[in-house]
Amino acid sequence: MSDSQTLSNIELSLAARIEAMLFVSAEPVPIAQLSAALDVTASVVERGLKELEDALQTRGLRLQRNAGRVQLTTAAELASQVEKFLGLEAVTHLSRAALETLAIIAYQQPVTRPQVDSIRGVNSDGMMKSLLSKGLIQESGRTDGPGRPILYSTTPEFLQHFGLNSIMELPPLAAPIEAEPESAPTELLKG
Repeated sequence: MSDSQTLSNIELSLAARIEAMLFVSAEPVPIAQLSAALDVTASVVERGLKELEDALQTRGLRLQRNAGRVQLTTAAELASQVEKFLGLEAVTHLSRAALETLAIIAYQQPVTRPQVDSIRGVNSDGMMKSLLSKGLIQESGRTDGPGRPILYSTTPEFLQHFGLNSIMELPPLAAPIEAEPESAPTELLKG
């Protein structure tokens, strides 16, 4: 038996088959598409993704999930080495205003610009345009309200920029610190 015949008789694991499909895909892939291509249920694909995710922990790749889609990305901890290898400039730094706007969108998504403006207390049009041009946010639909404002959400590039595998990895929002209510006088002053 030749080597090629031996290799063709080896059944690759589901995780290996998923990895191959994600490797050749230029964009994040919906679970349903993987399910159809592999002729298995979505829950079987999820088990394969979990197995692949566990296997990748000791390698230079990671699974990234966003909006029901999954893709292979390089490990965030290798970003500086990958950038150096590819000759890329250092990661663009975001201004405080851009980070503030991005945080609002990440935690409130999908969200409209007027909602972001309301939370920030200032016009966010310039910040939104900047974040759109950097590919960190995207238009993700329109509301049914008056004027049908555009809804914005984060992108897979946002996840990569911040080294996240999923939006679920965002740290929990801290509860706002409320000032201690002043103690009410126990007696009313009589005048």
